[in-house]
Parts: sequence; structure tokens; C-alpha cells
Amino acid sequence: MQDEPGLIERAKRKEAGALTTLYEAHFTRIYRYISLRVNDKTEAEDLTQQVFLKVIQSIDSYNSRGLPFSSWLFRIAHNQVIDHVRRRSRAPQSTEDVFELDQKGPSLEEKAEKKLMMETVKAGMKKLTPLQQEVISLRFAGGLSIIETAATMRKNEGAVKALQHSALSSLRRILGVPPTDERPI
Repeated sequence: MQDEPGLIERAKRKEAGALTTLYEAHFTRIYRYISLRVNDKTEAEDLTQQVFLKVIQSIDSYNSRGLPFSSWLFRIAHNQVIDHVRRRSRAPQSTEDVFELDQKGPSLEEKAEKKLMMETVKAGMKKLTPLQQEVISLRFAGGLSIIETAATMRKNEGAVKALQHSALSSLRRILGVPPTDERPI
């Protein structure tokens, strides 16, 4: 986002337009991240809304400290998911309708293939460690960069790269996908 710092300053003054723009710019990524972590589409939607309510309530305390705004958002989302899991005492995994928001009229066959693929990935992710699940969720569902993921997870970039590499290698092995020669990004 081009003028995100200015937008954040306007949001701190509770300007509705600025808050709306931030919401629209980050909603899909936050929703995808949460969707991978909870078991229900409705709960994911509710938690996403709660994240943005927390943002509105605490935007005054936001201080970039050189980190992207999205890292702060994903930290709030992470905390919401953890609180939700503690309240529900359920495993934080689901991929149901994760990519639905970006679809523009897929055929029934495409929807079925995507759902089957996501259910397969979901089953494989359950076998990863919690940190591996987190890095996969942030990087691929949340669309965060290595730097943003490191800030969100409070780890250094090298640790995130190593964790991502081991998570993808494990997931490939679990799913029976042959390893690639490509290095992780």
C-alpha cells in the first residue's frame, strides 16, 4: 500500500475512510490466515471481524518500530486464534473456503478439485509441528513476506526460512509429492 503510514495516522484520528481502506486492504489475507487455523468458516469470519475491532480499539497504540503494519495485524490475528482455541479446546486447523474470496465464478469441477486439494493439505498440515503450521499459514494463506512472518512470529529471518523449508519438505513427504530442486523464497 503506497501511503500506508499516512493512512495509519488518519486511522489513529478515527477517520472512517482510513479505517475502511485499511480493512479492505488487509481483510482477505487475515481471513485466509485465520481460516487455516480454525475449524469453521463462520468462526473464521467472526474472528476476522474481531481482529479488525481490536485494530480500531488499539490503533492509537500502534508503533511501527520499523516493522510492516501487516505484522501487527497478524500478531493480533494470531492472538485471537490462540484465545479462540483455548476457549474451544479444539485443534486449530481448517482450510474450508480459504480461497473462496478471490474466486471469480469457478466451475463446479474446479470448486470440487480445489476443495479436495485443500482437504488433502489440511490433513497433511495436522501432522506438522505447531510452528511449521504457523509459518505455512502466515506465508501462504496470509501472503506475508519472510520479513513480515519473522516479525509476526518474533523470530529472525533465518529461523523463518529454515522453518518454512522444513515445513514444506515435511508436507511434501506427507503428501507424497516429490521434492523439488528449488530453494524456498
